[in-house]
Formats: sequence, structure tokens, C-alpha cells
Amino acid sequence: MKFRNVLAATAALSLAASPALAQTAPVADRASAPVASESELGGDGDGSGIILAILAAAAVIAGIVIAVDGDDDPVSA
Repeated sequence: MKFRNVLAATAALSLAASPALAQTAPVADRASAPVASESELGGDGDGSGIILAILAAAAVIAGIVIAVDGDDDPVSA
């Protein structure tokens, strides 16, 4: 019975202390890496992001239409 209480206390102590032990370096010592060039994922403002969003929305709508199609005939191979 006492051994179970010791195990419970040890587990509680380890759960309480683990976040403090996980942080080894102070936040002030962390530095971000220098950026060599800008990312090209955002686009150049030419509207390609809007086109991709419209195509994605059309694909989702087409998938929904195909999924709820009223054709319940089984397909036999």
C-alpha cells in the first residue's frame, strides 16, 4: 500500500518537474537563422493564389456532387 503511494508521488513529481527540466537554454540565448532569400510560395501578387483557391473549391464541390449522386446501382465487375 505504501509502495503505491510512493509511485503516485513520484509520478506526480515527474509530471510537475518535466516542463522546467525540458527548457535547457534561456529564451534570450535563442536566435533566429538569417534569411538568405524570400520564399516563393506566397506568389508575386499575380492572383495565382486566388486561382488555386478557386480550383480547390471546385474540386471539393465536385467531390461532394459525386458522393451524393442518386445512382445507387451496384457496380459489378
